[in-house]
Amino acid sequence: MTKLKELFSDTLIYGTSSVLARFIGYLLVPLHTGMFDEDQYGIISLIFAAIALFNVLFTMGMESAYIRYGKDRDQAKSLFKTLQLFLLTSSAAFVFIVWLAQPLISPQIGLEPGNPILWMMLGILFFDTTAIVPFAELRLVRKSISFAIIKTGNVIINLALNFYLILGLDYGIEAVFISNLVASLLTALATWIITIPMFTGEWNRELLTKALIFGLPFVPAGLGHVINELLDRFFLKSMNPETVQTLYGSDYTPDDIVGIYSACYKLAVFMLLLVQMFRMAWQPFFMRQSEEESAPKTFSQTFSLFNFAAAAIFLSVALFAEQIVSIKVPILDFYLVDEKFWGGLGIVPLLLLAYWFQGWYVNFSAGIFISETTKRLPQITLIGAGITIVANLIMIPFFGMMGSAMATLMSYSVMAMLIYYYSTNAFTVPYKLVSGFGVMLLAAGFYYLKPTLIEFGFSDLIASLILLTAGVITTGLLTYRSILPSKSA
Repeated sequence: MTKLKELFSDTLIYGTSSVLARFIGYLLVPLHTGMFDEDQYGIISLIFAAIALFNVLFTMGMESAYIRYGKDRDQAKSLFKTLQLFLLTSSAAFVFIVWLAQPLISPQIGLEPGNPILWMMLGILFFDTTAIVPFAELRLVRKSISFAIIKTGNVIINLALNFYLILGLDYGIEAVFISNLVASLLTALATWIITIPMFTGEWNRELLTKALIFGLPFVPAGLGHVINELLDRFFLKSMNPETVQTLYGSDYTPDDIVGIYSACYKLAVFMLLLVQMFRMAWQPFFMRQSEEESAPKTFSQTFSLFNFAAAAIFLSVALFAEQIVSIKVPILDFYLVDEKFWGGLGIVPLLLLAYWFQGWYVNFSAGIFISETTKRLPQITLIGAGITIVANLIMIPFFGMMGSAMATLMSYSVMAMLIYYYSTNAFTVPYKLVSGFGVMLLAAGFYYLKPTLIEFGFSDLIASLILLTAGVITTGLLTYRSILPSKSA
């Protein structure tokens, strides 16, 4: 349990910063949904989807490579300097290539060729890329306080500039990208300054080759992940206008649907936060513990405890989605998500379940990293991407936004099961998978009981409170049973 407390401590610190950063950043949702129309919000979403897509190409898996090989502190400085110089050079080259391709890229993200927002997008990509290795170093040596301060500072700067430029200077959507660019630049400078001692190493071509061999499989894997996560926006944008009118009425366009979908997607951020804060602490933790005899048991207990936390978040968000979006932001007098976007709330439970499976994927990835069989990652994520593409193409014409959400859930569930198979074959861990599915099904079952309780006369709020309490207690008991020592142990 001492090791689990160490993991919990790191997760709490990383998580506090991530939650605080996301909470502060979430204040942009009422600002953006209140000030911009659905189609404008859709363009913002498409550009950030493009940033996420290009980010995979720019970073080339070097964050994971540094965490894998930087734990050897004798060579860490040389590895750090080598990867930083490599990323500076390669990122500049990628910026030039993307700029040349702007006549093809700009229309796909709702911009005219030559629009200055594209330059801002490329600047964000460049500075974010050059900060990934310094951030990985902070995680590896457990400087979680420094990590948290810089991450939180990034969001505060971004938030303040958004409010100033949009409310103070009456800027349009370009304010969103100016703010992100300035925040990314200052964040990169902060990470470079705090990791200056690491630049005393030597350029080492062998270390670069080793890092590339390990990291490059993360590129197709990362592309597959981005496809799973964000390509649905582009599918929704390409919907037949007649289909949009049939499903949603004549007042809506495909760009409107992208905006509504993206705004409601934000509610799933609570589950994503759990996954991200866990991943930040989990990767360095399981690498440190991998050679311990108790590692398999520790990893299994971690999986069970993760499921309990995920169940609590699922029930809290899914049951109270309407109450959450209708919260009024003080001073601004905006809803947390503007009313014109509420038509997409039905996607929220499906997306929460999808991110829950993504959390399973992160849990099960330990065996892949420890055994250095990262070649499996692109196979798994590309299969997931294929499911996403096919499912979106089939279901969007019939179900619209719900079709995209179902495609995301299908993709992440298949990916989780595939990585479980390959990971446990490479590094045996007695995961309580049946118990994990039991917790998930119980949580989903309690959510879908809500209409029944309302039919019996309970108010929406009381029904939600009853189901949340019952769900947390029931899944908590099941989790407790799953982490008890087995009789054969």
